[in-house]
Amino acid sequence: VLLCILATFAVVTLAWYIRDSLKVDSITEKFVLVTGCDSGFGNLLAHQLDQKGFHVIATCLTEKGCMDLKAETSWRLKAVLIPVSNTLSHAGLWGLVNNAGRSIPVGPSEWMQMEDFRNILNVNLFGLIELTLKLLPLLKKARGRVVNVSSVMGRLVLTGGGYCVSKWAVESFSDSLRRDMRHFGVKVSIIEPGFFKTAVTNVNLIDADLRRLWDQLHIDVKETYGEKYLQNCDKDISKVTHCMEHALTARHPRSRYTAGWDARLIWLPISYLPSFMADFIVCALPLKSIHKKAYIKHKSYL
Repeated sequence: VLLCILATFAVVTLAWYIRDSLKVDSITEKFVLVTGCDSGFGNLLAHQLDQKGFHVIATCLTEKGCMDLKAETSWRLKAVLIPVSNTLSHAGLWGLVNNAGRSIPVGPSEWMQMEDFRNILNVNLFGLIELTLKLLPLLKKARGRVVNVSSVMGRLVLTGGGYCVSKWAVESFSDSLRRDMRHFGVKVSIIEPGFFKTAVTNVNLIDADLRRLWDQLHIDVKETYGEKYLQNCDKDISKVTHCMEHALTARHPRSRYTAGWDARLIWLPISYLPSFMADFIVCALPLKSIHKKAYIKHKSYL
């Protein structure tokens, strides 16, 4: 009996591996739009897809980002400040990677104003939905791919503010879109990175914004806080972009990709626990928040 179980497991594992490794055809004829390509995941993915032979339309936030990307890639990559509708309509579109996003402000929800929530939701959620809906007709025509970059914090809340709220919403939107588009042959995948060293985890930006939040607090609220945040971030962001690449090139892409050892071994398992257990574990941690050496020094801010 044990031998039969082991044999069955081996066959199923081999079949899954073969199925997972199958690739789509005619990559050199396919166009992919990637947002947020100035740095980090988007920038590395744009390079990878260009090297694979895709025609890449990479959107950047700055002119410098566009110029740097053009200088480092082939003629197949077009870097733009905003998506060019006419170009897309003429060439068609195989894949959309919604990578652009922001993390700040993060901190206790009590520190936030409504505008702080709106700023993150406008970029991480509403911008993603707006671009996706705009390009769906082209993606349906190509029976293409949508890859939405969420976060492990779309599964487990580790910080206050709008970041986790936006990522949970991205997960929900992606699940509903995947089911809506199944009939049309459009496949939707979610990327859930752990903590990687990108602009999202930029220590200086986070620290400056925490100071801004602190400065606007009432003195009574300030007196109840005074914690330090420490987090070691993984520098190997290729773990995430390889997941994105697989979601675009695999004949049978997965619905979810969890990238990073911390996401797979710590945060994701915790997210499956009952709420009271997850709360206990997260609160018992030495306040290891989402950013490396980002800190709040209560006394010095008064």
